[in-house]
This record gives sequence, C-alpha cells and structure tokens, in this order.
Amino acid sequence: MSNDGVGLRAVMRSVAFLTAGALAVPALAGCSSEDTASKPLAEQDIAPAARDQVADGGTLHWAVDALPETLNTFQADANATTTTVAQAVLPSMYRLDANGRPQVNPDYLESAKVVETEPKQVVLYKLNQQAVWSDGREIGAADFAAQWRALSGKDSAYWTARNAGYERIEKIERGANDLEVRVTFARPYADWRSLFSPLYPKDVMGTPDSFNDSARKKLKVTAGPFLLKKVDRKDGEVTLARSERWWGHPAKLDEIVLTAVPRDERTGALAAGDVDLAEIDPESLGRITLAARAGARTGSTPLAGPGGLSAHGSGSNLGAADALRSWAVAHKDDEDGEEAADDEAGAQARARDKKREAALAYERQQAALKGFEVRRSLEPAYTQLALNGASGPLADERVRRAVARALDRKALAKAVLTPLGLPAEPVGSHLALSGQDAYADNSGALGGQDTEGAEALLADAGWVHGGPVKKENTDKGEKGEKAAGAEGEKSGGTSEKESEKSRGKSDKESEKSEKAEKAEKSKKESREKSDKEDSADSEDDKGDKGDDKQYANKFLQGGAPAGAYAPKGTPAPAAAATKVLAKNGKALALRFVLPSGPGSETLRTVAGRISSMLAKVGIRTEISKVSDESYFKDHIASGQYDLALYSWPASAFPATDARPIFAKPVPAADGSLNVEQNYTRVGTDQVDQLFDQAVTTLDASESRSLIRKADSRIWAAAGSIPLYQRPQLTAAKKNLVNAGAFGFQTPVYEDMGFLRKGAKPASGPSGN
Repeated sequence: MSNDGVGLRAVMRSVAFLTAGALAVPALAGCSSEDTASKPLAEQDIAPAARDQVADGGTLHWAVDALPETLNTFQADANATTTTVAQAVLPSMYRLDANGRPQVNPDYLESAKVVETEPKQVVLYKLNQQAVWSDGREIGAADFAAQWRALSGKDSAYWTARNAGYERIEKIERGANDLEVRVTFARPYADWRSLFSPLYPKDVMGTPDSFNDSARKKLKVTAGPFLLKKVDRKDGEVTLARSERWWGHPAKLDEIVLTAVPRDERTGALAAGDVDLAEIDPESLGRITLAARAGARTGSTPLAGPGGLSAHGSGSNLGAADALRSWAVAHKDDEDGEEAADDEAGAQARARDKKREAALAYERQQAALKGFEVRRSLEPAYTQLALNGASGPLADERVRRAVARALDRKALAKAVLTPLGLPAEPVGSHLALSGQDAYADNSGALGGQDTEGAEALLADAGWVHGGPVKKENTDKGEKGEKAAGAEGEKSGGTSEKESEKSRGKSDKESEKSEKAEKAEKSKKESREKSDKEDSADSEDDKGDKGDDKQYANKFLQGGAPAGAYAPKGTPAPAAAATKVLAKNGKALALRFVLPSGPGSETLRTVAGRISSMLAKVGIRTEISKVSDESYFKDHIASGQYDLALYSWPASAFPATDARPIFAKPVPAADGSLNVEQNYTRVGTDQVDQLFDQAVTTLDASESRSLIRKADSRIWAAAGSIPLYQRPQLTAAKKNLVNAGAFGFQTPVYEDMGFLRKGAKPASGPSGN
C-alpha cells in the first residue's frame, strides 16, 4: 500500500477496486445497531505536533514504490504516487478524517450542501475567497464544469479510467457570484461529496488533448501548499516545493522529495540517510526495533548489545536469538557458494574476513537505524479470501458456505496482527471498515467457525466420505494446471518433497569440499536449529523477502506490508486430509492460486493455515504459485482460480465504489460474461437493487441502512470472506512529526516537518 494515507477516491480507480467478499447468512441480521458509530481499530501514528513546535525549512525524503506514470489521477495508469502528488498540490473539496469519513476542506470550501431536491437535486458550493491557482486565477465554476465534461463519459476522446458520479450531473453553472458553484444532477446522487477531489484546472480538463497528455508528466498550474518542481526519472525522484501562492498555513518543509525505493532495499536506504520516511516490511521492523531497544554501537555483535551486554534489555521482547536471526537474514547469502580452497587455513581466513566485514557493515547500519522508530497503524484496506463461483465445486453456494464455516477468522487475524502489537479483529463488513459511517459487523449472521455445520453443508451438496475417486490424468492440462498457468508452481501434496529437494541442493553445494564442509559445520547446525523452530513454514514461504507490491495499482496484494512476520503457518499437503470427500468419482479439491514474488510470504503463510482448516472438513487444496505479473491478469481477472488471497481498499463512498465489485455478472452482447470488477462471479439481483437504492437516496441514515443490508446479502452469497485489516508499518526519523502511519486520514502536508530543538511531539501510540 502507498504511504500517503487515503485519498477520497484514490483507491477506487476503474479496474482498481478488487473484490471484497462473502460468507453465508440464514437471515439478514446485523443492522440493529446501525446508528451506533464505530471507532477505528487502531489510531493513526504520526507523532503529532503543534505547528509552533515544528522547525521552518528542511527537506523530507519519502520512499515510494514507483514514480507516477501519469500525474492525472483519473487515468488508468495512475498509481499511489500520483495520489500523493495530487493531495499535496491540487484542490480537494473534501478530505478524510481519522475515522475515514469525508469532511469539508476549509482551505478550498466554505460550505457545500444540497439546496434543492425537487424537481432536481442541486448542490451549492461556496468557495474560499482566497482559493486561487498558482497562475493567479481564481478557482471557480469553469474548472468544475471542465472536469464534469471530461469525466461524464459522453466524449470518448477523453481517456478516462472512471466517471462514477460525474455521469449523473446535468449541468454546472455560476451561482450568485464568482465564489458560488451550482451543480444540478439529472438523477439523485447520495455520494456527491466524492466529486471534485482532486480538482484539476480547466487548462488540463478543457480538451481531450490536454486531458490525455498535458498532465501526464507535468502540472504547470497547481493550487496546494506545494507545487510540482521536478520529475527526475533518471534518479527516480519527484520533487515538491513549497508554494508561495498558497493562502493557507505555509508549508513547514522547503521540499518533499518522493524517491522510488524497492521495499527490500529500504532498510539500507534508511541507514544510509537516503530517506527519512518509508513504509517497511516486518524484517525491517525487527531490525529497527532491535536497534532502538538494544542500542547498536560500534563493537557490538549480533549476540550482544552495547559493550558486549545482552541485547535483551529491560522491556524488550527481542533477545540474543532475535539479534542473531536479524543479522543472519540480512546476510544469508554470504555463506552460499563459497568455493573450496586447497589451503584450508586460507579458506577459513578468507571466510572470517568476509564475515567480519559483513558484521561491521551490519553494525554500522544498526547504529544508523537508532535514529528511526516504527510508527504503526492499520491500513484502510482488508485482506480477503476470494471464492470463484463461476464453475467447479464452488459454483454450489453450499460448498462456498462450507469453506466459510471451516475458517477461524479470528485465528488468522491474530496470526498476522498480534506479533505487530496491533488489534487482531476480523473484518465484519465487505463495504466499510470499523470507524466508517457504513460499518456494521454483519458476520454474526453466519456465526463463527463451525466444523460440524461445514460438514453438513458439504454432505447436503453431495460430497461424501469414502466415495470412489477416479484417477485423473495429470498430463492433459487439467484445471489445476490451467489455474497455475505455464509459470505456476504446484505445491500442496508435494511440499515435503520440494522441501527435501531444496535442502538437498544446499547440502550439495556445501559438499564441494570436505574441508569446506568442516568449516561450515557449526554454521549449518545453527541454521538447522533455526529451521526446526520454523518447521511449520509451508514450502511456499521459503526464500522470499518482503516487498508488498501493488499490482499496477489494480489491487493490494498481500495480507500485510511486505514480508513474513506472522507466526509461521502450517503446510497443507493433500495427504494431511484424513477425510477424503468425493462426488461423481471426483475428490473435493480446490485450486489455491497465490503470487510467488517477494512480498507475498505472509499471503502464503495465511494460505497454509487456511488449507489446514479446510482439510479438517475434508476439503483438499492444491496451491499454485504464479508470477506477480500474471497473478491478477491471467488468474484473478480471467477466473482461473478456485481460491485466492488479495486485499481490497475501503471506500468512503461504498454505494458508488463497491457496486461494480458485487454486481451480478450479466451476458455481454458478444456472448461473454460481463463481470465488471466482480472477479468472484458471485452476485444477486437483490444486492444490485440495494446498491441502486442506496446511491439515489439523499437521506444519509437510509442510505447507510441500505448499504448494511447489501452487506448482509453479500455475506449470504458467500463469494469472498473478509479476514483482517492490513497492518501499516512506517519507519520515520524520530524528529519527524505529523507523518507516519496515517491510517484513514488524508495527510496534512503543510504541517509535516522536523521538530525544533528542545521541542517534543505529543504522546502517540508509536513505540519500539
């Protein structure tokens, strides 16, 4: 996930809002407490400080996943960095608060309200009289009108990724004066607050050519606390500079430099002083925590703290073993591939020198990391298990419900979040997260884990124990192979063999020389001891480092920020199932497709646990690992999977943004199935009707009630199962304030900066 918090619609682009999910409910319950406001499960963690405590000047170096391909957030290839830039340099009529709820942005808007409902809905915007573009022109109705025309969908010359809401507008005109904008809707629109955030100048939106090209590489005219100074693709940097035209509180920082840094390189970038702020993986979390608590100093070792004392200090949960593992992980490649030497003493001396250099480099990094802390919260996104209901066993709703009832969602949430000190509560809604207006836990309609109930559903669907199973020909491109694709790697029942093969390969390398083997014997024993501690790891988890990528900004993959940090999962070989269910000569086996690249280790660990839970009720799983590049396009979007894990961002406007995710697939003119973004292919007419009603009612309470009823129906359809809210881990310099793990809230860029000498930030939830 990006480290820029959440924009109003930033996470909801065209093909961008991947499914959330469903379980089963016998009755539509869960709405009785609909007027009780929920709270976020975790506070944002940004080291808040009053502006008078923040020094004027300085440059913030902020790590991002990639440079923006375009600076136009309404184009299909916009990414998280596009959103960050837009938030800092462009107007937005609304911004999200700490609860994920839209609030008027007073820097641009004095007020906005519905002033007429009959015969048409009319919204009157009253603009801040100081709000001007960087070229001196006032922000006004012409800018609103140009954006509406570009995004209305009426002119195909505009290469837009989405037009949700704008197509409902009938006209835009000047109000009583230049500071008023009247927007008249052809059809009632409950989510009108989602519009015009961000707002681009008419110079960008006025013509198809300017929309398609002018804002891809530069933004000549802006209206925010910062302006776009430079995009340096050679050095991988975007530089934002303080705007002198800004009428609000002046930015504390001189510049913000957004630097593209791969996730697995961020620890080194932090230690080298190249970045001050970066979302990190759990491996980096461990190193920074160890440095902060143990106090890394020159002369310390992986097994000792300052002065040779134990690194397990008072109040620390990281002891000598943790320090050793942190050091070993950071340098795990140093022991591999050493060529045997004729001179044993010479080989040992060179090995000692190499280890000494690596240890010194590690110690230097640890010393530098003492200046950082990890700020942690929960992202406005959740990880869910998707069940493809298009064909196969999961086309039967009873089987989908059985899968849901076999899962212990609380245990899965604890596995990922508890080690990070974050609240481990399963997500109870597909359409909102705790704290947001529309949130209500509707999972109670299904109940908790119910093994007997799951078995009964399977039996009712015709899956029986001990039924005859026909031997299948695995050489003719079966479904399982198709799910994995040409590049898929199948595990499941073969994980132990693959594990032995992997260990055998390592042993073969160490046997290149008998003398070299002796030199490595003690090291190998240490590694084997560590392997025993992690014996619950599935083969799918081996050898991957954290790097939780976004797949072309289409969805958020991974159960957490990059890396394996949850307690290790349990592999689920096919042989582990003691109960074999069969129907019509076929065993009940599901294809569990997962990405294989860096950053997906937590996903694979969670998948192993899910597979074990399913095995207890007789459902076998075959895990197929595929490349990151093909995971979404060739498997999720195309329907080549039975089970899959990925994450889905929450929207402040679910009536608009979630509808295409859960819309019932319909036949297209060419005979294909139009699924919109409903990649589970599970939907109902009732859900569609509830969304349609929710988006057209202007009564907020009624709209909220309809959304919650839709959520209950979605649980009943059992297309996907929300599991847990994703953790957000951000490393920040200790003197950097008003920045970090933003949670729901839109960042306030003008307040970010470094503490004045002697000043202290307000107390917050961060701690290492």
